[in-house]
Amino acid sequence: MRLLLDTHILLWCLVDDAALSPQARMQITDPANQIFMSSISLWEIAIKVQLGKLKGDVREIRTAALASGFQPLPFSLDHAVAVAQLPGHHRDPFDRALIAQAQYEPLYLLTHDHVLLAYGTTVILI
Repeated sequence: MRLLLDTHILLWCLVDDAALSPQARMQITDPANQIFMSSISLWEIAIKVQLGKLKGDVREIRTAALASGFQPLPFSLDHAVAVAQLPGHHRDPFDRALIAQAQYEPLYLLTHDHVLLAYGTTVILI
């Protein structure tokens, strides 16, 4: 299975946070699965660090994510076009970009955000 990590899930993985469910841990550590992290997540982290909503160094987070074996997923022009096709279930631009990537690639988005379930079968709530 090809899985895209929502930003919170990415951060929880990297710090081994207890908020990460056993189901999520199993899916992320299953060697049969390919795990992707989006450039959108790093952009979101960078913005939230600058706003004081999050502490961390985006370069260190990138390094740790790559060292964990997460595959980078750049945000492309096709992904941007896919955002325009999404219904307005969610207003957060970062989440909308992640949904668009998941639908376009295709990937399953691992998230804890219930609102994203409205986008259908590409979302796995954990």
